[in-house]
Order: sequence, then C-alpha cells, then structure tokens
Amino acid sequence: MVSQPQDANFRVSFSEEMPVVQLPTRLSVLEAVAFKETCQQLFVAVPPPTKLVLDFSQTVFMDSSAVGALVNNVRTAQQKGIDLVLRNVQPQVMAVLSITGLDQVLTVERSGSPPLATDRKNRVENQLPTTHPSVRSWVKRFLDVIGAIVGLGITAILLIPIGIAIKLDSPGPIFFSQIRCGWMGRRFRLWKLRSMCTNAEALKSQVENKVEGPLFKNDNDPRITKVGRFLRRTSLDELPQFLNVLKGDMSLVGTRPPTPDEVERYEVPEWQRLDVKPGMTGEWQVNGRSKITKFEDVIKMDLQYQKNWSLIYDLKLIVKTILVLFRKNSGAM
Repeated sequence: MVSQPQDANFRVSFSEEMPVVQLPTRLSVLEAVAFKETCQQLFVAVPPPTKLVLDFSQTVFMDSSAVGALVNNVRTAQQKGIDLVLRNVQPQVMAVLSITGLDQVLTVERSGSPPLATDRKNRVENQLPTTHPSVRSWVKRFLDVIGAIVGLGITAILLIPIGIAIKLDSPGPIFFSQIRCGWMGRRFRLWKLRSMCTNAEALKSQVENKVEGPLFKNDNDPRITKVGRFLRRTSLDELPQFLNVLKGDMSLVGTRPPTPDEVERYEVPEWQRLDVKPGMTGEWQVNGRSKITKFEDVIKMDLQYQKNWSLIYDLKLIVKTILVLFRKNSGAM
C-alpha cells in the first residue's frame, strides 16, 4: 500500500487504486469537517474511484457532527455511483450507526468481533457516546419522567374539550404526527394536537416561507385552522409531546426538534445542535419563538443552551416558558 500525503488527521492510502481513509480516534466537529473535505477531494479525483473505504479501526467516539459528515459523504457517493464501505468498525461507532439507522444503508465489513445481536439494545445503550453532559444525567431524566407523567395527566383532562373543538372546527383526526430528528439525528415520531387542515403537507409548497434557511414558518399560514391558532398561541397543541418525553425521544428542555428535510440541508457544524435531546421548550421558545427569522439564530440559541446547561438552567427555562405562554403574542414555531 502506498501512502499519499493528505490532511494531517486523515491518512489516505491506496491499494490497487482504491483509496482507504484512516479515521482518527475522535470525530468531533473539527475532525468531521476535515473528514467531509477529505472525502470530497477523493470523490472529484480524475478518474474517480469506484470504491472508497473508510477505516474506523481507531475511532471510538463520534458526535452528531461526525454523523452529519458521514451522511453527507454517503449522499455524494451515491450520486457519483461510488461504493462507500466502512471497515473495522468499533462497537462504539457501530452503536451510533445502529440508533441512527445508518447501519441499514451503509456497507459495513464485519470484523472478527461478534456483531450486536444478543441483548442488542443494552449493548447499544452502553456503548453510545456522551456527546453532552445532559445526555447521561439521570437527574434530568428523572425530572423528564416526573414532568411527563404530570403533563400527560393534564393532557387527559383537557383532551376531551380540545378534541371536540378541533372536530367542530375542521373535519379530520384530533392528533397529528410528524417524523422529527432527535439526538444524533435519530428519527422519531413526534405527536401534536392537529392545528392545520388535513391536507396541510400537500399545500405546503403554496405557502411562502418567511424564515431564512432550512426552517419553514409563516405567521399567517392559511393552513392553520381557527382553533389551531388558539392552540398554537397557547402551546396546547404540544401537550401530546409529553408522551415523547416519557419515551425518551425528547426532554422537557432541549433544542428545537428539526424535520428530516431540514437536517438534509445542514452543513456539518450545524449538526452540533443534535448533540443533546430535543426539548418541548428551550432557548428558542423563551427568547425567540415567533421573532425568529434566520436559521443561524436558531443555531446560536441551541449552542447557547448546550454551553449554559445545568439542571438549574433547565428549571429557569421551564419557568420562563410558563410566563411566555401568558403573553398575548407568544405564538409557536
């Protein structure tokens, strides 16, 4: 194998004209950006390779940015008809691939160690990386469970009158569900009380987006029903998300849960916002909400939350959220 000079963190070797990229021990945001750039250089080589091997033999940690770089490289490889193969994948990396579903779309060459089969769930949970202190905080999880149980009790009381109002205002189901991206980009089904007409997704292309970047928002969205506007203004439409919190897909406090089409437009550094669980409330809910018009402002708020996080900070944001809900022009995103 002949070594070729490339990025200092990514040694690229060639075997029978097939490039092999050696990944570093840790893949965080800086390494993830270099990872993407290294692969992009190989993708545009003349002639382009028919196969690109990513050697993960030394990698034992990767965060959301690394997942984003890998997703970007997978997409580019598919567009150019290049086979992307992962080799010598360590259990810690395999656990990340498993929860994000990337193990189903990637070609992974199994090493001599046995694959995750028996007691698979427990193995994966034990090997997942700690991308942020809040991820492993049992106190935060305890507060989430208690808050979710109380919230679901309130939801049960309010569901009948709200459900009747939704039905009388607009024909269709009471609940609305949508796929969102959570921690590390893992997809889950988020639940809400329906605040739009039943064919809202089909009409989305006809509504002007008033927000710059991947987000979609229009304060005068014609798809929102009369009852829906009240539900959004008071955030009552988000009550079913207490179920998502109880299941562990979300937290009471965190970052804004993005849709998959938003995430597909992320640059590698923007994936950092997925290093924590999404929340029912957070910096965007308290300090931005209907005033947000730029995606970069959402990123700043999410990273600010990660930087300032503590259990006391979570409690402060919960109190601020309750106060915000009583303001006349609160409005939801």
